[in-house]
Amino acid sequence: MSACKRVYYWGTVQGVGFRMTTQRIAEHFVVTGYVRNMPDGLVEVVVAGKADEIDRFLGALAARMVSYIQGHKIEDANAQNFTNFEMRN
Repeated sequence: MSACKRVYYWGTVQGVGFRMTTQRIAEHFVVTGYVRNMPDGLVEVVVAGKADEIDRFLGALAARMVSYIQGHKIEDANAQNFTNFEMRN
C-alpha cells in the first residue's frame, strides 16, 4: 500500500546542504517525492512509497541531520505519482 507524507523541518536547515543530503539519502530507499526550501526558512519534504520505507527514510534523514533540526511536523499528504525523488528550488 502506498502512502505519502509531508514533513516540515525547522532549525538550521537552509544553507547547510539539507536538500542535497536528503536527495542522496533518498537514493538508498524506494521512495519518490521532493525536498525544497520554503520562503519562511523551513524545509519541506514530500515523500511517497510504502509506509515502512517512508519511516525508514525519514529516520535516516533525522539521524543524519540531527544537529541541524530543531523540530519537525509530519502530515499525511495526498498520494502523487512522482517518478523519482528530486531537489526543488
